[in-house]
Amino acid sequence: MPTDVENWKSEVYGNEIRDHLLEFAEQGWDSIPEDEHDEWFERFKWWGLYHQRNGQESYFMMRIGTPNGVLTPGQTEVVAEVADEYARGPADNPIFGDGYVDWTTRQSIQLHWIKLEDIPEIFDKLESVGLSTQQACGDSWRNIVGCPVAGKDKHEHVDALPVAMELNEEYKGNEDHSNLPRKWKVSVTGCREGCGQGDINDLALEPATKEIDGDEVKGFNIRVGGGLSRNEPRLARDIDVFVTPEQAPEVSGAISALFRDNGDRENRYNARIKFLMDEWGPEKFRNVLQEEYVDYELETAGEDLRSEYSYNSGYANGGHSDHVGIHEQPDGNYYVGLDVLVGRMGVDDTKELARVADEYGSGEVRVTQRQNVIITDVPEEKLDALKSEDLLEHYSPDPHPFMRGSVACTGTEFCSLSIVETKNRQVRYARWLKENVELPEGVEDFHIHLSGCTASCAQPQIADVSLRGMKTRKDGEPVEALDIGLGGGLGENPNFADWVAQRIPVDEVPGAIENLLANFEDEREGDETFREFVERTDEEALADLVEPEETSYEDPMMHNTKMTWYPYADDDSMDASPAPTDGEGNSLQADD
Repeated sequence: MPTDVENWKSEVYGNEIRDHLLEFAEQGWDSIPEDEHDEWFERFKWWGLYHQRNGQESYFMMRIGTPNGVLTPGQTEVVAEVADEYARGPADNPIFGDGYVDWTTRQSIQLHWIKLEDIPEIFDKLESVGLSTQQACGDSWRNIVGCPVAGKDKHEHVDALPVAMELNEEYKGNEDHSNLPRKWKVSVTGCREGCGQGDINDLALEPATKEIDGDEVKGFNIRVGGGLSRNEPRLARDIDVFVTPEQAPEVSGAISALFRDNGDRENRYNARIKFLMDEWGPEKFRNVLQEEYVDYELETAGEDLRSEYSYNSGYANGGHSDHVGIHEQPDGNYYVGLDVLVGRMGVDDTKELARVADEYGSGEVRVTQRQNVIITDVPEEKLDALKSEDLLEHYSPDPHPFMRGSVACTGTEFCSLSIVETKNRQVRYARWLKENVELPEGVEDFHIHLSGCTASCAQPQIADVSLRGMKTRKDGEPVEALDIGLGGGLGENPNFADWVAQRIPVDEVPGAIENLLANFEDEREGDETFREFVERTDEEALADLVEPEETSYEDPMMHNTKMTWYPYADDDSMDASPAPTDGEGNSLQADD
């Protein structure tokens, strides 16, 4: 039997949702029948809207897709303006204030506290500069990711940007691919570092060469079935197919159609393509693709170019390879990557980013999968002046490793799935570690990813230290806690973290990391990296090296933040919530 979601989708889905959404916006929050909330909120996702969690009724998170992370001149300024005017809520965040932009791990943008009544105006502003929320969520093609400096990288094997943009143009809004069994995440990578993170995507196009008719042709090998969520991570699997850049859109669409027709629509927990790949295996998958979805002979895989993959690898040859810093482009100009701690940037800073990008570069801004931003096309003679800008004092091109390596999801601040508070906590962790912990000699990269639940939006399984939200009791009281995993990374030979410690109270996690690094330094062989150390150490021994301990670190969010209406409100009890509110922010709660 189809799931409830599939039944809802069969009634209204895809592009047609927009008309209903705009009608609800005109009539106001109360016009959505209460017994239909679940089905409409599910549909709204297709247009980039997630209803926020309990206690925040009538407020939405809005996700804006930026294919391959590219914001063209003028777009960053409009994002800042929309955030300033429409993304301010009834309570302030103590670190970030009441207006901010979130850069995501899929090179997208998220805004919070969005009111239903404001959506038509927001859509008009975004679409006036070529931005859209279409298919930013939902069971369809999500934002296409790739190397954030595609086309501006001196070392790329093939410029993948035109392919990513063509895929976006072809399949966003395409009715034949608008209703898939589950989300569809696509990565296109042409660089030597592998920063498109294809291994953890449903569909990955990765650089390769193949001799065809006596000529060496550059293109892509295809992998299928990667993903991190549901405590069942998978690495994408090689299906023995090579495509040229010209063939990539057609074959990608054929694979999407195969998933549309064969994915599980009776069990959403089993609906991602990774489970179909588990069932079929790469050989059957390729055979069905060839026989039923492609009308010409597919080329077998070419020679892959993964040997220099260093992005988030954790290996000695990795360097930084995250595009933070100052790097020369092929045209002699430079791109400047700025570290944005946990991916959150205030409204005023986002406006400054737009101004600085316009004044010193071409006005283009790019977003990375490590929640950072890049200013492109900066002439060499403008670099010194750019480096002296106040913005770069707060978002450094040369950050401390603990700041550079921090990634965090949305957490209980807004998300209904999260178990713990995340973004503010990871900021506090990074700051405390920077001030109190010395990294072992030669360790210039150390990634700590904090995810509030098993949905893995912060991609914890591919970090040196993986943190995942849990609950526990301490001194007889319920407190927020984290599981700790070690040794994840991508690169030529990707590996997921081993979860070695469970339910550590959040105030003891910084001490655990401090002790872990000290133990690593004591037992390290030569100049091996942390990942290499983890790989040669058995899980039981690793667990012994994680020694949770209270330190000078203090955590103001030890309590169950999921039970608050907003974790940082002066009165955070559910009864104090003003939600739901009308289009002017006035409470709609019935009088007692």
